[in-house]
Amino acid sequence: MTPQNAEEIALSALGWIAASDDLMGVFLGATGSSLEIVRAQASDPAFLGSVLDFMLMDDSWVSEFCDANSLDYRQPMIARQLLPGGDVPYWT
Repeated sequence: MTPQNAEEIALSALGWIAASDDLMGVFLGATGSSLEIVRAQASDPAFLGSVLDFMLMDDSWVSEFCDANSLDYRQPMIARQLLPGGDVPYWT
């Protein structure tokens, strides 16, 4: 996977979230964003990372998104690691 692929997955995740009025409301509430902010930042890789962070909070969201987009369940996490702020810390 490349950073460009990661951005495409995150944009798909944003579209999937936006297609659900309930889930979009949860996303906006959790992030403190507005629809205007989401639209303005939709091309920012750091913002796209936060979209994946949000989706990765719930396994059912991940599986529903992946099923809807014919993706392996690991793809959102792999994509997240390639976007800004997605490096996995080592606590040893």
